[in-house]
Amino acid sequence: MSDSRESSPRPEISLSPTEGRHCLHVFYRFDRKQLRTLGPAERMDGCRHFCDLLVKGQDAAGPAAMQTFLVMGHKADFGIMMLDSDPMRLDAVHQELLNGSLGPAINPVWSFVSMTEVSEYLPDEQRYAQRLEEEGLKRGEEEFQRRLSQYVKRLEIMRRQRLYPDIPSWPAFCFYPMNKRRLPDANWFLLDFETRERLMAEHGESGIAFAGKVTQLVTVGIGLEDWEWGVSLWARNPQFLKDIVYRMRYDEASAKYAEFGPFYSGYLVPPAEILRRCRILP
Repeated sequence: MSDSRESSPRPEISLSPTEGRHCLHVFYRFDRKQLRTLGPAERMDGCRHFCDLLVKGQDAAGPAAMQTFLVMGHKADFGIMMLDSDPMRLDAVHQELLNGSLGPAINPVWSFVSMTEVSEYLPDEQRYAQRLEEEGLKRGEEEFQRRLSQYVKRLEIMRRQRLYPDIPSWPAFCFYPMNKRRLPDANWFLLDFETRERLMAEHGESGIAFAGKVTQLVTVGIGLEDWEWGVSLWARNPQFLKDIVYRMRYDEASAKYAEFGPFYSGYLVPPAEILRRCRILP
């Protein structure tokens, strides 16, 4: 009798996910004392290397996507967010940054390793059809078919945006990690799927109110990080970051079941602007 396990195709051995991309957020602080040990020529060379390296997101040799931002407050001076199917491309940027002329004066202070994903709460065609029936529409009716057809067209776009996101160039940026609680009276992972789906649908409705103001990307760190998810937010104005986080914390999925890690907020700027703002240019 043959073993069914032997007949199953073996998955390909690869660092690239079967779908989606690796994501890396890294935050750094300049060591001003160490900077003062660098001569003018060495410091200028380091600044050129810093700028050349961190615009590689526009180059075929660099990550598929990369952004740099100035961090407000004392947690860090600047941060980098990168996306690529090959995690070694992301690590290469980090390692090369630390090995340039400015490297001895650049200290990593925090990072988050994750991957893009399609949320299990994004309804597929069948689940969306069930929602329409719950609203009182009947299969075969013109309105039912019209709305279902429209959703199916949007579904592929939504899936692709989550797996291979086009990250915006809006100026205000915020990143934070989060977990779902496992408390005796608030254990997210012991809720049935229908309850979790309902709570996440409510949570999503709060976010829809900020369409055109805030864009969100949620990446998964489960199995890769201490925190389960990472949330990146881009806004047309920093006030919208405050408004959306405040509003969504009242949703039950957040108020009862969510735990949040450190917030890193700042503004998207090119590498040269980071050096100028941090007074690194000689």
